[in-house]
Order: sequence, then C-alpha cells, then structure tokens
Amino acid sequence: MNDGPASGRLEGRTAIVTGASRGIGLAIAERLVGDGAKVAITARKPEALEAAVERLGADRAVAVAGNAADPEHQREVVDRVVAQWGRLDMLVNNTGINPAYGPLTGLDLDAARKIMDVNVVAALAWVQHAYRAWMKDHGGAIVNVASVAGLRPAPGIAFYGTSKAALIHLTEELAVELGPTIRVNAVAPAVVKTRFATALYEGKEEQVAAAYPLKRLGEPDDIGRVVAFLLSDDAGWMTGQTLTVDGGVLLTGGV
Repeated sequence: MNDGPASGRLEGRTAIVTGASRGIGLAIAERLVGDGAKVAITARKPEALEAAVERLGADRAVAVAGNAADPEHQREVVDRVVAQWGRLDMLVNNTGINPAYGPLTGLDLDAARKIMDVNVVAALAWVQHAYRAWMKDHGGAIVNVASVAGLRPAPGIAFYGTSKAALIHLTEELAVELGPTIRVNAVAPAVVKTRFATALYEGKEEQVAAAYPLKRLGEPDDIGRVVAFLLSDDAGWMTGQTLTVDGGVLLTGGV
C-alpha cells in the first residue's frame, strides 16, 4: 500500500482501473483504495493480478484477467463491478502499448493499427460500457492516462505519441459530450520508473533525470496521487483537462 494517509474522500465509491497489475495502474489502484474506494483491476496475467489484490486487500479489490481491448472482457468487468458493488463511479483507462520503435516511415502498419486499437479505441469502448451500465443515470468521473509524448514530438516512439495525442483529444470530446454529470480528464506523465518505460532510462537514469528541473524521474505514485485527485470531488469543477505530470521536463524542451 502507499505511504499516504487514507483521506476517505472516495469512501463508498467504486472504480475500474485497467492495466493495473503493476506500475502506474497498480499505484493508481493503491491510491484509490487508500482514499476509501473499492477497485476492480484488470490485466492479462492472472498471477500478477492475484498478487496485486493481495497487496491492495481482498476486501477492497477484485481482479479480472483479460485483454483490455476485448469487448467481452470489457463487458465482463463492468457487469461484475455493478453486480458485486451496485455501482460504478470511476473509470481509469491506463492500458497502453508501444510495440514499435523507430521512424514513422518504417512503421509496420499492423503495429500502428494495434497501437490505436489498444490505446484509443479500447479506451472509448470502456467509457461506453461504463456509461451504459451506470454513469448515464448516476454520473461519474473518468481519467485517461496519456503521455507527454502526446503533447510534443517524440522521435522513436512517434506513433505511440500520436495515439496519446488522440487520447487527449478524445478526453476533450468526451468531456463536452458527457457533462455535466460525468467528468473526463487525463494525465500526461513523462518518464516514470516502470517496467514499461525501462528502455527509456535503464543504465542512464542519472543522465535522463538531469534534463528534469526536479532532477528525478517519476515514481508510479506520483501519477496515482494526481489521478485520485482528478477522480475526487476536489476536482469537481475540472473536466476536459490534461494535467502534465513530468517533473518539469517539458519546460526544458524535452519529452
């Protein structure tokens, strides 16, 4: 569990966090549980999810293994949360992939389609399921996990950045469509020390962090805290916003 004190500001609410067996997703789930929520977490590997639930507490968390881009899995998770807990107040679209590196001119187009399907289309699908099952009639809050690569050109991971730019715009469109009862925001992290981002800093962490005004890379809980804020009533007059959580690196022209 996280080290911060439980605030209770999310007591009685329930959430789905996708891609939450480790890294940023698990840190988000930990923060939500710390604030009083019950959380359903998803990921591909059942064993990792079981360990995550043990860490979160079986009285506060359930896990459903599956492919985040699979419509049947999406429906199963949403239906289970509503059936088990009677409500679905919050959704965090955290799942993201980047199987391709290099220039756009050499990008395999099947990889490009897969990136868009998982990073953007699946996020919309989760919103649709949550909307139909609960939020349409009861309201709610949604946070999409984007990236600073969606705000500035990011050579080498350019199409990943393109997908995150699309996710940011999707966030804005949904905020307009779903207000006033459903708020939709996003976060755009820079390099966070997770397995997903290892290639960006492994063996050169001090060098990479030197470009950041705060002189360190992100930790998963840096993102978890901001996501929990956006889902809470403390952000009750915020929608359609993307909060950059980057240690100040964009100020220096980096990504």
